[in-house]
Amino acid sequence: MKNMHSIRTDYVKGELRVQNMLVTPQEQLSLWIDNAIESSALDANAFCLSTVNADGCPKGRMVLVKEIKGEALIFYTNKGSSKAQDLKVNPRAAATFYWPELERQVCISGTVYEVSEDDNDIYFATRPRESQLGAWVSDQSQALDSRDTLNKTLKLVTDKYQGVSKIDRPPNWGGFRIEFERVEFWQGRASRLHDRVLYTKDGSGGWNKSLLQP
Repeated sequence: MKNMHSIRTDYVKGELRVQNMLVTPQEQLSLWIDNAIESSALDANAFCLSTVNADGCPKGRMVLVKEIKGEALIFYTNKGSSKAQDLKVNPRAAATFYWPELERQVCISGTVYEVSEDDNDIYFATRPRESQLGAWVSDQSQALDSRDTLNKTLKLVTDKYQGVSKIDRPPNWGGFRIEFERVEFWQGRASRLHDRVLYTKDGSGGWNKSLLQP
């Protein structure tokens, strides 16, 4: 293994000024995701979702944000998955975006709520057909004896819906929204003296912005 002590990156691509940040974190996050898309970042809408299970054990995994709506971000998953089960017992989570192409990071924490069934249906209808079929195939996070088993299940589901124009949403598939409570924007700077701007609720429906030490 390479000596990791020797890995160094000096960040020089940007800076943050509180006075230039948008009024709300959802506006600023939307702008930064747009910037990441424009920079051809791989999976510009990907973030690490961190949850805590009933035993107090934290876990992180990469998921995709599909919408920023109001003061929340929305993602979709199988509700039998480990992340969904964690959220049932502890409905709080953190979301961490990182775009190395822009030397930027966003850390979000907040309370999690389920998306309405109507909104689940609306979004599911927009998914590619292959993804819709996949939602019926995967018993996410459960043990799998072999890839062949998964492929056989996919064939059965594909045959079942052959010639069917609309694939119904599986009842155990749906969305969650993370309501923003604390949102930190990070811009890498030289000599590890990074810029950090924190948004917190001001108690009257708005947001305060403040600088943090690097």
